Amino acid sequence: MSITINTGDDPRKRLQVATDCPYCNVYARMTPMSLPDFALLRETQPKHVGIVYQCDSCQAPVFLRYGLKRADKYGIELYNNFVELERPPERFPFSYLPKPTEILFREALSCYSNNSYNAFASMCRRAASSAMEQLGESGRMQAFEELLVAQEIAEIDDATVELIKTILFETGSEEELPILNRRQAGILLELLKDLFYQCFVRRGKLTRAIKVRNLFVRDDAVNSA
Repeated sequence: MSITINTGDDPRKRLQVATDCPYCNVYARMTPMSLPDFALLRETQPKHVGIVYQCDSCQAPVFLRYGLKRADKYGIELYNNFVELERPPERFPFSYLPKPTEILFREALSCYSNNSYNAFASMCRRAASSAMEQLGESGRMQAFEELLVAQEIAEIDDATVELIKTILFETGSEEELPILNRRQAGILLELLKDLFYQCFVRRGKLTRAIKVRNLFVRDDAVNSA
C-alpha cells in the first residue's frame, strides 16, 4: 500500500493519520501541518520524507517519517507505513519495584521509547538480574513459572519465548544477547512488565490493602470497646 499525491492535489486529507500522541498519550487524529517541498523531493530523491503533524487532542507537534517510493513530474508516492520518531512513554507502577530494579527498568523503557531495541534488551537483562537478586532463588523459579504462564495465556510461539528466556534468565556476556526486531522487543516489554507485576506489584498492592483493612478492624474494635 502507498499514498499517491498527484501534481496539483491538496495532500492534507490523504496524509491524515491516527496514532498515539507522545505528549498526551492519547490515541488521536494527527493533522498535517508542515509538508515537504515536493519540487525539492523530485530534485533530490531522498529515501525518507518527514512531515510535521499536530495532535488533535493536545495540539502538540508530532514528527512522522515516511519512505519515499516515487517522486517525478506526475506526483509523489509515499509508502503507507510511517515511523514514529517519538513514542509515548511506557507507564508502570514503579513505586512497587526495589529501587535498583526501578532505576534499571526506567532506563529500559526509555530505550524502548527511542526505538533502541537492542539497548532495551541489554537493560531488560540488567533489570531482571536486579529483580532476581531481590527475589532470591525461590523468587527466580516463580518468575520463570510466571513467564511460562504468560506464554500460554498470550499464545506466544516457543522460538520467541526461548529468545526472551536467554535475555532474562541467562547470565552470559552482552555479546551473546540476541538481536531483536520491533515485534520481539514489544513482546519482551509486555512479558517483563507482567513478570514484574506478578512478582512485585501484585504482592505490594495486596499487602497494602490487607494492612488498611486490618487498620479499620482495629479502629472498629477500639470504638466499640
